[in-house]
Amino acid sequence: MPSDALPFPPAPLLEHGMFDVGDGHRLYFERCGKPDGLPVLFLHGGPGSGCNPRQRQLFDPARFQVVLFDQRGCGRSTPRGGCHANTTRELIDDIERLRLHLGIGRWLVFGGSWGAALGVAYCSTHPQACLGAILRGSFLTGQPDLDWFFGPEGAGAICADAWSSFCTALPPAAEGRALAALCASLGEGADARAARVAAEAWAAWEEALITPGRAPAAPPVRDAAERAALIDKYRVQAHYLAHRGFLGEETVLEAAGRMAGIPAAILHGRLDLVCRARNALRLHAALPGSRLQLVEGAGHSPFDPPLTRALIGALAHFAEHGDFARWPGA
Repeated sequence: MPSDALPFPPAPLLEHGMFDVGDGHRLYFERCGKPDGLPVLFLHGGPGSGCNPRQRQLFDPARFQVVLFDQRGCGRSTPRGGCHANTTRELIDDIERLRLHLGIGRWLVFGGSWGAALGVAYCSTHPQACLGAILRGSFLTGQPDLDWFFGPEGAGAICADAWSSFCTALPPAAEGRALAALCASLGEGADARAARVAAEAWAAWEEALITPGRAPAAPPVRDAAERAALIDKYRVQAHYLAHRGFLGEETVLEAAGRMAGIPAAILHGRLDLVCRARNALRLHAALPGSRLQLVEGAGHSPFDPPLTRALIGALAHFAEHGDFARWPGA
């Protein structure tokens, strides 16, 4: 299964629009697939990324009714890049407001990377609304994750050439102050050129970790609108990472411990350099009754073919059985 040839066409849109959640924020959302299908909530990563049509191709349009939305400050939500009143607590409330707005009783929560941490936080807060959870490439939001991602002795020791390029573009990174430098360069009111350099350096570093072992691609040529969107994306991400996702690793694991009774499947690529497989092991140990699958030959991206197949298999299993008791896993 080539990574650019997913098995399903993008699920047809049933509705889409903007949803006012207060605090000056309006969220873009879309509902797609089968009108009376099994409801699934898709939580994007980042933080800051947003949703795209390719993500809809993970879901069988004849079986699932999928809800996707761009979190506060992300993608098509407004104000894009806005960090005011933008914390995990607000995101959890937004998800519940959206569920009630759409008239959905309970749904399967499907989150990857940052979306996995947000999924755990939501499920533990509103267990009555959750049929189950599929958590991919889990980011636990703690200092160990940040030290790995932004450290010369972490991912920087593996992708040494990309780390060197990152440090050249953002010299404080070499001094162990990468996140602080990114926050300063991307904050509201920051110098436009510094923000552009920081955002492009961050994007290149992230891409190197998502596609390890591949020759680095030439930097994309972005127009002014694309550069502005990239800056806004990483402004939100810097805001969340500076506050450990407004959670922290121990808080995420404690929340997972309150998910007893919610069927949960945890999937993680063995080659994931963005979020290490140790996160999946820790989450599995904390989440009562969860099932774990470490996926061979896959990294962080859900579009790595082995991980795509595993995710689609987990979705199909839940649709047929309503749990993960007999789903392949440790």
